[in-house]
Amino acid sequence: MDQIKVAVIGCGSISKHRHIPEYAANPHVKLVAFCDPVIERAEQFAQLHGGKAYSDYEEMLNKEKPDAVSVCTPNFVHAPAAIAAAKAGAHVLVEKPMAASEAECEAMIEAARRTGVLLMVGHNQRYMPPHVKAKEILKSGVLGKVLTFRTSFGHPGPESWSADGRESWFFRKREAIMGAMGDLGVHKSDLIRWLLEDEVAEVAAMIGTLDKADTDIDDNATCVLRMRSGAIGTLVASWTYYRGEDNSTVLWCEHGVMKIGTDPEDQVIVELRNGSVEKYKVGAIATNEEQTSSGVIDAFVESIVTKSASPVSGEEGMRSLKVILAAFESQESGKIVRL
Repeated sequence: MDQIKVAVIGCGSISKHRHIPEYAANPHVKLVAFCDPVIERAEQFAQLHGGKAYSDYEEMLNKEKPDAVSVCTPNFVHAPAAIAAAKAGAHVLVEKPMAASEAECEAMIEAARRTGVLLMVGHNQRYMPPHVKAKEILKSGVLGKVLTFRTSFGHPGPESWSADGRESWFFRKREAIMGAMGDLGVHKSDLIRWLLEDEVAEVAAMIGTLDKADTDIDDNATCVLRMRSGAIGTLVASWTYYRGEDNSTVLWCEHGVMKIGTDPEDQVIVELRNGSVEKYKVGAIATNEEQTSSGVIDAFVESIVTKSASPVSGEEGMRSLKVILAAFESQESGKIVRL
């Protein structure tokens, strides 16, 4: 088939490190447009990869008529940009968190359904080799039922990662809507749902701003989750892991324990009650410093080429976001929130 014409809306760090290079490396893709309110950013990528630069996504959609778009904007623009792209007939890959509210998620899902385009949410943790391996081991049944778990994601915050550093939209509540929970927590709510093939039933959370000055955005959260299966665990998101970055998950099961991302050499470790230990070197989980291919872009493109269902649907993105929204509700009310 002809190459898929792709436009990227939002040209900050996630575009620079993940979306744009991965599209550029995909033989099915032709990058036709880059869009950012800071036009110089869009121009820089247009010069590098060809295509045109725009500061307004409505104008870009109108003029370029792309086949597909990546929405890599601040969180508050995710829904309007994704809906505009779907209405223009473009397949949509939207960064996480999918949107700012359940209502926005539903509007995005509906817009894609009406025009028959693909809507995918960029939950990259599902594609990280250690997580893929872990799910395979869980499905084999060797560990039995998951009883308890902890999953955490912490790093020093967006200062070193975002294109604007400390001046980033990440620290402005109107644009970010949520802080560490939208950035990192939603990765973990999605991961635990996907790994366990289970839904979150109840959430109790403590969320606060502990160390980031001059912002009302959350920089830390600790949540207790009860899954529908009855499994209980913790979910932690932090922007104040100034040393000892962490993206790990430990599952305590009937027959033993599985540790994911706890060891730099052996990314998955299975220790069974009978004393046997198996270690797997399957490739590290990507970090801000060590970028590996996310797998998301290729999966998105492949589903367009093969006309198959969205690999991470809007409904899936919404379920993972609802866990985070419930955590905020729990923090506000001081109560356990049922989903």
